[in-house]
Amino acid sequence: MPPADGGVAARPGKYLTFNLGEESYGITVLVVREIIRLCPITPVASMPAHVKGVINLRGKVIPVVDLRTRFGLPPRADDDRTCVIVTELAGATGASRLHGVIVDRVDEVAAFAAADIEPTPDFGGAIDVRFLTGMAKASGRVTALIDLDPELAAAPSDSSPSR
Repeated sequence: MPPADGGVAARPGKYLTFNLGEESYGITVLVVREIIRLCPITPVASMPAHVKGVINLRGKVIPVVDLRTRFGLPPRADDDRTCVIVTELAGATGASRLHGVIVDRVDEVAAFAAADIEPTPDFGGAIDVRFLTGMAKASGRVTALIDLDPELAAAPSDSSPSR
């Protein structure tokens, strides 16, 4: 069943799960290119707070987004588990583009069956859930499955927390 907002519904399959604080999130492994240690980020002027800047990844300059900031979570100090998930997403022109997302820690690659995934609950019209594709239940825990496209493509004027 597609989400009420007309977005993409989560599909069964493998997801890379990660944490922001105590909350668990998952993205389809199909968009993950690699996971790297947090490295120096070059700030870029006039970007929203969640866009931390760019990194040089083997000769390619890629933008880096802090999902903790984007989701309106309180800041926390980086540690040895903080990392960047490098993703490859389809651009507006159809060409692929690399992005990095900073997360508190990566957990595992989890396989979710159709029976494990529920549609995104209706939180009411005031809550921005366009990035949520579903909620996966496994091992007594709920993982929010997300689509990074709306989050990374959000316009600078749309930098309000998604919570």
